[in-house]
Amino acid sequence: MKAVIKRFFSTKEGTLFGIFLLIFLFMTLISPGKFLSVYNLQSMAYQLPEFGILALSMMIIIVTGGINLSLTYTATFSMIVGGLAMSAMHAGGSSPLLSVLVGMLLMLVIAALCGVFLGFVVSYIGVTPMLATLGAMTLFEGLSLNITKGGAISGFPIEFLVVGNSTILGIPVPMVIFVFIIIGTWLFLEKSKMGMSIYMIGCSPKVSYYSGVKVKKILFQTYIIASLLAAVAGILMASRYNSAKESYGSSYLLQAVSAAVLGGTSINGGEGKVVGTIIAVAILQIISSGLNIFGFNRYLTNVVMGAILILVLAINFLVDRKSARK
Repeated sequence: MKAVIKRFFSTKEGTLFGIFLLIFLFMTLISPGKFLSVYNLQSMAYQLPEFGILALSMMIIIVTGGINLSLTYTATFSMIVGGLAMSAMHAGGSSPLLSVLVGMLLMLVIAALCGVFLGFVVSYIGVTPMLATLGAMTLFEGLSLNITKGGAISGFPIEFLVVGNSTILGIPVPMVIFVFIIIGTWLFLEKSKMGMSIYMIGCSPKVSYYSGVKVKKILFQTYIIASLLAAVAGILMASRYNSAKESYGSSYLLQAVSAAVLGGTSINGGEGKVVGTIIAVAILQIISSGLNIFGFNRYLTNVVMGAILILVLAINFLVDRKSARK
């Protein structure tokens, strides 16, 4: 047992878990009454799934050697369109359950179409992921603003709030959904044939192509899957806020990249594990909650996340360069 524990903590994920424990202990010692309060723990339990699902979505794309700067705007655009349909059906006298099902299904469909658009532009046209997703980010944000006129879509059935605000045996429903997403992503990315192909593409698209991997098809499908994950996060946000707006979750974009990179995903692609990303999500969530508890300006959170991202990228670059020299 001791050998297993020692072996685990000698890995990147084990080191990250050790950092998580130290930060958790630090926050607990500084302000146990606030940090360990039921309110704060519940708040983290409801926020972490949204952030975590977006981080996993970002991780999948980064493993291919790309990046998705339109991630959160895919989530908000899909929630706005689906929310608008849900609200209209509910106001028109449709069954609340039917309104919720149609609205959620539409959110997933819109996100899938966004993924189809991104996947086609990146894989078949060949536009650089950063430029393609930057353009898509502006496009989705513009469409969202045009629909909402800068306001928020509301008037959802009360049944929709169950998704993002209720509990099962004391466990928040979003956390239950998140656990299933984690397991599914792990099986897909690290245990499936397509997942292996994604890692190969991240290492070298040309070598993957000559090895028989259908690079364009895999990339195309990967962007669709990542967009569907973003839609799930959007559904949770819309349910928790009981409304849909283009600015919801905008801060998660930088945090999702930070979590993926901090969790061991190489920004160059071809490397990364689901468990590392999840531990990194937990670390960043604790830091964010700690800053709020201690009364720091909420905008300082972005400063801290940006600093962490730059620091991790710099360390990874230096380590890779040192390894290359050896």
